[in-house]
Amino acid sequence: MANRITSLFNIKYPIIQAGMIWNSGWRLASAASNSGILGLIGAGSMYPDVLREHIQKCKAATDNPFGVNVPMLYPNVQEIMDIIVEEGVKVVFTSAGNPKTWTKWLQDKGITVVHVVSSVKFALKAQDAGVDAIVAEGFEAGGHNGRDETTTLTLIPMVKEQLEIPLIAAGGIATGKAMLACMILGADGVQVGSRFVASEESSAHQAFKQVVVDAKEGDTQLTLKELAPVRLVKNKFYNDLQELYKTSPSPEQLRELLGRARAKRGMFEGDLEDGELEIGQIAGLIHDVKPVAEIVKEMVSEYELAKNTISSL
Repeated sequence: MANRITSLFNIKYPIIQAGMIWNSGWRLASAASNSGILGLIGAGSMYPDVLREHIQKCKAATDNPFGVNVPMLYPNVQEIMDIIVEEGVKVVFTSAGNPKTWTKWLQDKGITVVHVVSSVKFALKAQDAGVDAIVAEGFEAGGHNGRDETTTLTLIPMVKEQLEIPLIAAGGIATGKAMLACMILGADGVQVGSRFVASEESSAHQAFKQVVVDAKEGDTQLTLKELAPVRLVKNKFYNDLQELYKTSPSPEQLRELLGRARAKRGMFEGDLEDGELEIGQIAGLIHDVKPVAEIVKEMVSEYELAKNTISSL
């Protein structure tokens, strides 16, 4: 399965385990890397000293490459980047910000930089900024999303048409067949989030994992576009939001209802009523919690079988 992505990260399979807040600690990242894919620690939910601890534990748990996902909108991003360099992490995925800000700074220190985008425009900006690869994410993905609501099926070929650097597809990918579909559309690899939330090694609360397993088609919704679009499970918090929307609220009123640490309360602490439960539409196709190694093995086997089936047609 060698290609531009496996060569870029020195991994066996062109699969990246997404760096997701409150879900992607060192256990998940190291298990992913030990399975032959690229594991990512999600720095977005970690104070700097906590991130350092997770990086050190991940280094002790795997000899394979792993990286850190860094949302650039956080105020202590300089401290986070310094820790990544000090701890010898060689791969950084950036998101939620201008890739020009950190790309060269990181690359000058020998770090491979990948930026997450939701549109062709931002993909080209990231390429111009000099990143080593792009993650193009469709709006069916969980968590924070693009405003244009472009699906993965249409986004990947549109980005591929204009991009020269390696392309990683994300959003709605939890199976080997979906992986093959993305590769046929032009992706060099895939980034998988929701499927790994429902893994034994994920740091998500067990109650949230069960919500993911129980989710059906239509159980998630993209909302809070006035602040930052986010896809989440329809629960009491979501219903409270819908009631507030009936009053044509200001962004300030939405922020007041959202409050602080609601995502932590939901995904990490297991408050299924008032917590923010971020997950992708593909949750409707996830029916169990499994070890990461088993998830990767099943994805790769299904990919190979589907690819051989198509080749024989």
